[in-house]
Amino acid sequence: MKLTATYRDGTRYDIVSGKHRIITDQAVEDGGQDAGMGPVELFVGSVAGCVAYFVGQFCGRHGIPRDGLSVDAEWTMAEHPHRVGRIDIGIHLPHRITLEQRERLLKVAHGCTVHQSIAVTPAIEIKLNSSTHQKANGL
Repeated sequence: MKLTATYRDGTRYDIVSGKHRIITDQAVEDGGQDAGMGPVELFVGSVAGCVAYFVGQFCGRHGIPRDGLSVDAEWTMAEHPHRVGRIDIGIHLPHRITLEQRERLLKVAHGCTVHQSIAVTPAIEIKLNSSTHQKANGL
């Protein structure tokens, strides 16, 4: 699996995965043009979107209407290192469910792939493929 983030201008980058494109940018007060969500918003949004998908699938399997289902995410930043320090997820389901369904739904929500990818830290390797470096080394 692969996607590419490509510089456009200012602080804007376009992320392309297959036929899908997302624009990321910074807020005006941070030097951007606010043409899209910032990378941190996109990161937190990925958690919320994944939880929403997993909860929606649970509802579908158990005959619980998905109309009105929404997931809110609020986050705070932390330092040393600078990062998202906390994400609070709120699932809003306007339909009555039993206590047993509630417990199972929350377990399913915690199992979302993005949440699990944070809970069990993935290995991330960052390499530089610089054409200047390649030319200097005869590559």
